[in-house]
Amino acid sequence: MKKRLFMVGAVLALITLIVISGCSKKKVENTPSTTEVDTKNVRNPKGEGRVYYDLFDTVSYIYSYKGDSEEEFTENCDMVYYLLQKYHILFDIYHEYSGVNNLCTINKNAGGDYLDVDPLLMDFLLYAKKMNELTKGEMDVMMGSVLTLWHEGRNSNPPYLPDKEALENAKNYIGFEYLDIDEENNRVRINNSNASIDVGALGKGYATEKAAELLEEKGISSYVLNIGGNIRIIGTKLDGSGWSTGIRDPKNPESAFAITIEVKDTAVVTSGSYERYFVVDGVKYPHIIDKDTLYPAVYYDSLTVITKDSGLADCLSTALYCMPLDEGKKLVDSLDGVECIWIEPNGNIEMTDRVKDLVIK
Repeated sequence: MKKRLFMVGAVLALITLIVISGCSKKKVENTPSTTEVDTKNVRNPKGEGRVYYDLFDTVSYIYSYKGDSEEEFTENCDMVYYLLQKYHILFDIYHEYSGVNNLCTINKNAGGDYLDVDPLLMDFLLYAKKMNELTKGEMDVMMGSVLTLWHEGRNSNPPYLPDKEALENAKNYIGFEYLDIDEENNRVRINNSNASIDVGALGKGYATEKAAELLEEKGISSYVLNIGGNIRIIGTKLDGSGWSTGIRDPKNPESAFAITIEVKDTAVVTSGSYERYFVVDGVKYPHIIDKDTLYPAVYYDSLTVITKDSGLADCLSTALYCMPLDEGKKLVDSLDGVECIWIEPNGNIEMTDRVKDLVIK
């Protein structure tokens, strides 16, 4: 048997890599960076940045380019951090917390009675149901039964592919019909013990948007949130310009960009086969699972969504990734304020008309 390898592509990269622990504050000369941000084309003033390592099991950054004082910046960062930390706890499917009925608690209680939940979690589940309807089921947080099998295989040492029969059986428990939402009494339950919730396709983006809304309500602009690769730009730079953002070339993601755009007051979320994957017997298996095939989606090497709502961007980056190009274009065309860039395995790049206006020549 060939040696089985496990590899997870790098999710994030700092502009200038800082190896530290906990939370820190540094002067940053360039724009915030994920694997999609082109740090070679930066034209912004100095900013303040903080990095956090304990949110959503990834690395998160908060940047200010508005020249606020140390005290103001700290206050704003703390405000954002505490909100994101609350969502981190509510969305955690692996750990329970004292006094909190989070998603882990709800999954463990599958098939049992209703559980009272935090209003923030109730709002999220209602939003998730709305996104499910919007995408005609392509983005479904009730895919936990299938995704759990892939998580187990990916995280094993050595990794392995889920059993096909087990996947087919798990497919029977996908869908919002297995989640009972009692909005009036603020309680929920999973009505079948085989069903479960997994919010990996929506949770971070939704939480990022709520953090951005919190800053906007205070009249704060010229901030950028990078929450595990979910970029949410609040306003513009002080001179009214935007940030240069490079979409990585999937064939050469460490050193090349397929396209570079300038964006402001919006969210940018990219899903790519080169970012998170594992290898079994020499075959690479990306992390986005198609609900129809029960295997990783193969339509694209990279897909980027640009829209004001980070939650919607996160949702669509997964849903569109699992849809043929023609179907994806129809969905995007039906939505106001949504733009998309598709990069196919053969290197062909498709984009909506508005994106063409954002391209930096």
